[in-house]
Amino acid sequence: MVNVIKTPIADVLILEPKVFGDDRGFFLESWNDTTFKDLGLDWTFVQDNHSRSAKGVLRGLHYQQPNPQGKLVRVVSGAVFDVAVDIRKGSPTFGQWTGVHLSAANKRMFWVGPGLAHGFLSLEDDTDFLYKCTSTYSPKDERALLWNDPQVGIDWPLDGIEPTLSAKDQVAQTLDQIAAS
Repeated sequence: MVNVIKTPIADVLILEPKVFGDDRGFFLESWNDTTFKDLGLDWTFVQDNHSRSAKGVLRGLHYQQPNPQGKLVRVVSGAVFDVAVDIRKGSPTFGQWTGVHLSAANKRMFWVGPGLAHGFLSLEDDTDFLYKCTSTYSPKDERALLWNDPQVGIDWPLDGIEPTLSAKDQVAQTLDQIAAS
């Protein structure tokens, strides 16, 4: 029921659900505990979130320390370029990133494991982004990696636009600052 695609970073996966469609529309299972456990994906979710973004909004790169969150994310309207960055000290892929286009059209999901920084760039107006989290949001534990840290070198598909950022994302830490903390 789900095609699992590994990425170069452990604990980051692209998931392609089986889509059943006809002239009436489509049906897919975005989460089935038994199916996912049978695939070795044994996650427990405690919080669901929904955000809407205009084209050019960049959210992230967010993470929590302590109390890290794993996130299973998907887009139900519009499109994003979604990114995970390995910020786990001692990881062989520390500082590396991987990204994927998620859209209402491709119906892909992205698993970002606990301890990784996560963010996305909205590619269309009225993009609705859903995510299931393995732990609850903790404002005191929330941190951010600078979206354009040259040491990480994310190739955001900005197409000449300046992204719209929150105040906290504009002053996020660099990878060097995270490594030193």
